[in-house]
Amino acid sequence: MNLSDYFKRYTTDLASCVQGALATDASGCELDLIQCLEQTIAKFRESHAAGGKIIFLGNGGSAAIASHQSYDYWKNGKLRAMCFNDASLLTGSANDFGYPDVFTRPIAMFAAPHDVVVAISSSGRSKNIVNAVAEAKRLGCFVLTLTAFGADNPLRKLGDINVYLNTTTYGHAELGHETILHAMLDHTIYGEAS
Repeated sequence: MNLSDYFKRYTTDLASCVQGALATDASGCELDLIQCLEQTIAKFRESHAAGGKIIFLGNGGSAAIASHQSYDYWKNGKLRAMCFNDASLLTGSANDFGYPDVFTRPIAMFAAPHDVVVAISSSGRSKNIVNAVAEAKRLGCFVLTLTAFGADNPLRKLGDINVYLNTTTYGHAELGHETILHAMLDHTIYGEAS
């Protein structure tokens, strides 16, 4: 297949992947995606009004999304947002507590019940993300998960709202997760006027 045809197919498949996103609650009950995104935006605003913050989590490409979104939500969305991707924090926590708890300890220290945690994982199986979300839930945080690859992934069973993309490619998963988060942010900024 030539690049022109591949590009058309790739971008068409990406749009279908994002538009076909599925939303569920922790029990696996399917929910309306747009209502879930609106509910999450409302939680972002409620958290901010209560002095809370949005905490983004991810590994690898998802860590890049977490860093990017935490900055954009803070700078452009005027919402307190952060992630735990500092090199010293990551390497020190991994050394001292083990990589499965590299995000659990910072969540335990910095998260509060009025915070929102956004957990991004293409596989939904990353132990450090699953552990951190379990800790966030224990603390009473509202949790949004963004996953792909397998519909039965464990992270998809932990969030208050779980958004799943039916794809097995990292490109579509990562671009899809970023697109959803950007759409939510842009709606927060521009709202009905756009």
